[in-house]
Amino acid sequence: MSKHFKIAVLSGDGIGPEVTLESIKILKTIGEVFEYSFEFENGLVGAEAIFQTGNPLPDETLELCKSSDAVLFGAIGDPSFDNNPDAKVRPEQGLLKLRKELGLFANIRPLKTYKSLIKKSPLKEEIIDGTDIQIFRELVSGIYFGEKFTDSEEGYAYDVCKYTVNEITPIAHMAFQEAQKRRKKLTLVDKANVLDTSRLWRKTCKEIAEQYPDVELDFIFVDNAAMQLILNPKSFDVILTENMFGDIISDEASVIGGSIGLLPSASIGSENAMFEPIHGSYPQAKGKGIANPIASILSAAMMLDYLKLDAAAEKLRESVEHAIENRYVTVDLSAQQPYSTAEVGSFIADYIRFSEKSYYNHENVSLGKSTIV
Repeated sequence: MSKHFKIAVLSGDGIGPEVTLESIKILKTIGEVFEYSFEFENGLVGAEAIFQTGNPLPDETLELCKSSDAVLFGAIGDPSFDNNPDAKVRPEQGLLKLRKELGLFANIRPLKTYKSLIKKSPLKEEIIDGTDIQIFRELVSGIYFGEKFTDSEEGYAYDVCKYTVNEITPIAHMAFQEAQKRRKKLTLVDKANVLDTSRLWRKTCKEIAEQYPDVELDFIFVDNAAMQLILNPKSFDVILTENMFGDIISDEASVIGGSIGLLPSASIGSENAMFEPIHGSYPQAKGKGIANPIASILSAAMMLDYLKLDAAAEKLRESVEHAIENRYVTVDLSAQQPYSTAEVGSFIADYIRFSEKSYYNHENVSLGKSTIV
């Protein structure tokens, strides 16, 4: 197995560069400890790419991604576009095109709760304690990629939602296979009482389920799923859904753990893969050192999984949990004694390198007064 990996780094906009920098710091540490070599090459995307080139996804960036072993993505978005409904070119177009061009058909978003952060959630502890969900969202079809039309004179618009069996099948198999590794339950979220596309999803998944007799397949309408994620999130194991429903319910699920800054994601295709935090560009926090890097860092752990560096991925997750349990976190998780984006990244990197022999004084960490000795 190769010990050298080329990683395309698309930091993007807002806090993207700050959180991505911490992931790179940690991957370099992983390389030192586990004797792997990571080569990082930067590419423009999103608003920053528009400002510099007029294109939210320059051809050079796309080629870089295609020639790399994996893509580490930050965030995209800028207020100058958000507040301008007439903008013809938008940062998000770069991300959508990137997903399509790389064939990233499956977006995987894990959600789990941490004991020390449960009180940060707006939901009651007894409801969310022990929540552990994997959400599989189809990423390159559906209403986001269907035909779009606006008739300003007549005052109407439409967006076409279209799916084929061939677009549903690959991600369904991935979700079933993940369920086999976990609690053997797969829930399809749809709107089959209204939408023909949802009925196609159900029919296709029922047929595929015959190949996975050990997995229990059930169905839930998206409106009920939105309720059950709040009322009883522990009832879910693996969730499978189409593009727009997945976008909505995965963001809803993000509040369960206490901060959207904790949640990573992987976008997987047959030949390419991209890893990114699910949070946005958060431009209000740009340059302030307050952005939570953990979602980006856990996305890097998912990248290590993809590269089959299992021991390194496990060590990285252990180090993140150590930081969380010791309250070495940013202001969104600890307003009383917050640490900066870079401090959190350094703490996690240090634990990867030294574990319990870390240079950080753990007694002082527990008191909220980190010291390097």
